[in-house]
Amino acid sequence: MITGERMAAVDANAAALGVPQKQLMESSGNAIARTVREVTAPGATVAVVAGRGNNGGDAFVAARFLDDYDVRTLLLGRAETIGTEIARENWDALQHAGYETREVTDSENFALPDCDVIVDAMLGTGISGDLREPAATAARAINDADATVVSVDVPSGFDANAGGSSAGDDPGDPGDLLASNAIEADRIVTFHDTKPGLDDLDADVTVADIGIPAAAERFVGPGDVQLARPDDRTGRAFVIGGGPYTGAPALAAQSALRAGMELSFVAAPDTVSGEIQSYAQDLIVQPYESEILTPDQVDDLVDTAERYDDVVILGPGLGTADETLEAARQFLTSYTGPAVVDADALETVPDLETEATLVCTPNRRELAGMGGPDVDDLQEAADEIEAFTAELEHVDVLLAKGATDVITDGERTRLSRSGTAGMKVGGTGDVLTGIVAALLEHAEPLDAAAAAAQVNGLAGERLAADDGFGYLASEVLEEIPKVLWESEGSENE
Repeated sequence: MITGERMAAVDANAAALGVPQKQLMESSGNAIARTVREVTAPGATVAVVAGRGNNGGDAFVAARFLDDYDVRTLLLGRAETIGTEIARENWDALQHAGYETREVTDSENFALPDCDVIVDAMLGTGISGDLREPAATAARAINDADATVVSVDVPSGFDANAGGSSAGDDPGDPGDLLASNAIEADRIVTFHDTKPGLDDLDADVTVADIGIPAAAERFVGPGDVQLARPDDRTGRAFVIGGGPYTGAPALAAQSALRAGMELSFVAAPDTVSGEIQSYAQDLIVQPYESEILTPDQVDDLVDTAERYDDVVILGPGLGTADETLEAARQFLTSYTGPAVVDADALETVPDLETEATLVCTPNRRELAGMGGPDVDDLQEAADEIEAFTAELEHVDVLLAKGATDVITDGERTRLSRSGTAGMKVGGTGDVLTGIVAALLEHAEPLDAAAAAAQVNGLAGERLAADDGFGYLASEVLEEIPKVLWESEGSENE
């Protein structure tokens, strides 16, 4: 099961792997045509009612596979406003080849021909809410027609994202996923995997394999970055770190700013707060009286984090003094918001009970210290890491850092292959922690962690192109926004 948003990400990943969306559209159109053949005999009249996005593009392709039928294609809108290049190409192919087509420029011009089958391709998985004109008028006519209705991917007016954010989520009442004027489909041809809630509709659902490689879901790619990327600068990072070390909390806090947060606060002992502040004037450093973090500071830190709805980063530079680890444990026990746990604080996690949303980011050594697999090759141990994460009852996502990063919630696992050997330099893990925190403001934990791992590695790759292995973690900071926002937008609908 896959949401519409996640499906768009997988499409983009497939393109990056060399399976272009145009090829997927050809396969989708063929699948639609096969279903039409199942519900009516050659010679029947088929009305294709298409929108201006890729959902309509799938149907334009289908029309070419139905030459033994009387096919009439109605485009809702003007052809020059078709929203994607591949959909336009397939519309143009119908024109050049002499297929019967018509543009419906407003609702008054919509007239549904007498037909045996209607292909509903008005709106795809990227649209939610009640249908607007001219789709609303078209939907009324389609629902009133005495014809078999075949919907493309989802019925127009079905919210493919409201059913759940992850595989296995209960979509709830299917009525909650349908617009008040949604299409009442008899058959649904959905692609790659079913969408949450579809199986609960009163319609036959066919899941068509359109040739998306399994790697498009397994390996993190540009689609994952698009899915988690902030569309606005919002949120506050609250870094609890520093004591024995000062660079780590400063890097994590700056990284969160580079990845889209409005403000970064660092709570640190007053003995090192000035040094942390000296790394960047953009940071807001909040000193407390101590040389290290102790339980005496926990209540105030929890109160601050909860009051300002912060995303907490706990661990960078804290050290491993017994009272510091006890303070970290007490903080996580009391805190109820999102937290990225890294470095020295990780060893407090395995036996923890907390209501917080935890994303843990251990390297290989720290993973073993938490009780996880002690291996050199994380990718080969991905299944073991997934199983270990499933045993950590209060950990939402574990991001194991290595040559290939393993990101898992205990049920689903993704691998990020970005980065170079230059990422072994000290501090790049702290930079990653800050990116995770920033993306947690906008995305689900697994999506945020997967995208952060990819962005961090790609930032290192950009530096390696000029500097080989000689770059520093502080230089990776400069590359984060270039990677995160370098390819905004997508042609999925």
